[in-house]
Amino acid sequence: MKKTYVIAEIGNTHEGSLGLAKQFIKAATECGVDAVKMQTHIFDAESLGDAPNPPYFKDETRKEYFERTAFSVEEWKELKKFKNLNDEQRSIVFYAEDSSSFVHFEQIIYELTEKMGYQICYVTSAKDDPMLTSQNKRIKAFYIGLGAIRTKFFMELKADILVMTMPNLETYFIKRSKVYPVHYVYIFHSIVSTHTIYRKGAFDHYDSIFCTGPHHIEEITATESVYSLKHKNLVEHGYGLLDKLQKNKPLKDQKNYTNDEKKKIIIAPSWGKKGLLETKGIELVKILLDAGYHVTVRPHPMTFKKSPKIIKQILEKFEKNPDFLLDTNTSSFEQLFSSYALITDWSGIGYEYAFVCERPVIYVDVPKKSHNKEYEKIGLVPFEISIRDKIGEVVSVQNIETIPDRIEFLYSNSNNFENKIQKIRNDAIFNIGESGKVMASEIIRIISEKA
Repeated sequence: MKKTYVIAEIGNTHEGSLGLAKQFIKAATECGVDAVKMQTHIFDAESLGDAPNPPYFKDETRKEYFERTAFSVEEWKELKKFKNLNDEQRSIVFYAEDSSSFVHFEQIIYELTEKMGYQICYVTSAKDDPMLTSQNKRIKAFYIGLGAIRTKFFMELKADILVMTMPNLETYFIKRSKVYPVHYVYIFHSIVSTHTIYRKGAFDHYDSIFCTGPHHIEEITATESVYSLKHKNLVEHGYGLLDKLQKNKPLKDQKNYTNDEKKKIIIAPSWGKKGLLETKGIELVKILLDAGYHVTVRPHPMTFKKSPKIIKQILEKFEKNPDFLLDTNTSSFEQLFSSYALITDWSGIGYEYAFVCERPVIYVDVPKKSHNKEYEKIGLVPFEISIRDKIGEVVSVQNIETIPDRIEFLYSNSNNFENKIQKIRNDAIFNIGESGKVMASEIIRIISEKA
């Protein structure tokens, strides 16, 4: 009798984990199969961009799933290069989820490599990350993408310390190393509160949190108390992006923030279905253009991914207007700080604008986005709620037609805000101008303590 050839179907059930794939293969072999089948999906070849998701896709699109679970040859090669580094070369590792993460690491990396002479390893999921082309010989940079190789990288990481701006460690696809006692450090990419903007448990699995200001220490300490969590190493760090912006300070004293004789206004909101751009973007742009301003729209990076439709609609309506600009370079602050006024909703960019330029901010009061349904248990007023009316003015959604008048009123009295904003900034942010030095020293202290 002819023997039946048995193939075990694995598909993509390994969820992008090479280790899990190997376990499936081993189990299938022990069952006596002749072969196993896995697959790689090519989204553009087999799916429509607007195809509805099956019900089992809960937290990601079909395309995101295909990309996450694919094994890329290029990514494999980069991972192999990383694994070939010696222990000293990969003692200190930075991970960047996207190219905009770099600005939050820049001051720290400079202190570690240029001032202190240490080698660091920089791993990124963005092909356009500026660190991939760095000429600094003390930096080893690698691209690993967002898929299976990233999962494998994290699960098998051998390093003394890993620094990143990505929350939710151990929650989704980013796991702590299973082979080495890595010390995990989180640094904030925004000044906003920890208990409303972020999901419950977003920071629970980090060893150290480098806090921007007293509110972060207060919030995390309260969270640890409410949920009986292990106490983390909370460091009075500061905000590296703010330090960088202040070093390259725009022409704050230049009173003529204009473009071709017109005052420049920038709209830079957060993202989400109830955000300013999604709900009132087209109407607000028209109001400002009709009022005689030059208008720049600077969407949040996630808006390009999650709400491309609204960006398309805005472009279709205004791109031929010479007084309109869509700013797609979200890692650049040139447009932001050369503007006469900033309009936002709940975005942390409002604090960066106010604290560097020392000018007031217009906040449109769209519903606040919260990823933590239990935030009220912490018992603290979120930082972004307590500060908005201190560094600018809050305008209701129903009154956005009054924004041109409010802009002129605020900026005719901007001198009254300058000293006020300076004091708020100095009270809200640790180690202004010195955050990179503080964090670099703490990283070396942690490594020395581990040794």
